[in-house]
Amino acid sequence: MQYRTFGRTGWQVSEVGYGMWGMAGWTGSESEEVNRALDRSVELGCNFFDTAWGYGEGLSEQILNALVKRHSQKKLYVATKVPPKNRKWPSKPEFKLTDVFPSDYIVEYTEKSLQNLGVETIDLQQFHVWEDDWAQQDEWKEAITKLTQQGKVQHWGISVNRWEPNNSLQTLQTGLIDAVQVIYNIFDQATEDKLFPLCRELNIGVIARVPFDEGTLTGTMTKETTFPEGDWRGTYFVPENLNASVEHADALKPLLPQGMNLPEMALRFILSNPDVATTIPGMRKLRNVEANMSVSDGKGLPENLLKELKNHRWDREPTQWSQ
Repeated sequence: MQYRTFGRTGWQVSEVGYGMWGMAGWTGSESEEVNRALDRSVELGCNFFDTAWGYGEGLSEQILNALVKRHSQKKLYVATKVPPKNRKWPSKPEFKLTDVFPSDYIVEYTEKSLQNLGVETIDLQQFHVWEDDWAQQDEWKEAITKLTQQGKVQHWGISVNRWEPNNSLQTLQTGLIDAVQVIYNIFDQATEDKLFPLCRELNIGVIARVPFDEGTLTGTMTKETTFPEGDWRGTYFVPENLNASVEHADALKPLLPQGMNLPEMALRFILSNPDVATTIPGMRKLRNVEANMSVSDGKGLPENLLKELKNHRWDREPTQWSQ
């Protein structure tokens, strides 16, 4: 496992972290296998774990609590998120801060996460949605300053809405945000235009989420793929999106280097960018943990392939189904 400096926090984090949404929010998550997968990731050097209260209403945080206790001899970085009070993912421009993250609510849910996680301080507390229009409002600033001064949170971050990487730039310039979590993968490259340069300038840690485009970049989906009832992906991969996503993924397959599959190329694309501190694939199976962790070997993709992959940038606009 290779490690990178997480912005101005100075943390040395595993460049492949662990996204814990699948621990509680998708179908097929059995606790015994989940715990084996998590333990194996620690054995392989993973030390950055991203969860949220919204993943199973605290269940994912509790699973992380148990993991941290099982590996108390190691420093595992704990990142979680305050859910929007209106329970709307993503945020929309017309939403008011007082309806999404009022001051007392930020404090309340930080306390809930502290209890679920079983820690005295949260390494990274993030806002689970965001609007840059809130950047200069004092309420959230006062709340996070208070929680930091009390030692309940070490650092703060924002999770940027899907396909809106620039909906964060003013907020990062406040100096109060140490990390940004954003969708970045072979398709979603718009972060490179303005967000990544600003993060370099301000020394802000970048968490690249959705490395496999919710599964498209695993190369296993077809236009006939369906999901079990209640699985979130069923509402995301509506025919309009599924068909286009499969076509874009299929177009990448002729570019695969010999001996490399599509998930590996997708991860290596992200890790070839030094602006990224860590990427957080969701992993529920032991085999996925071992495959994804093995990509962290310090070997990026060849320059000619990276140049070719730039041509597969796919700029999309938020829609009703792109929550």
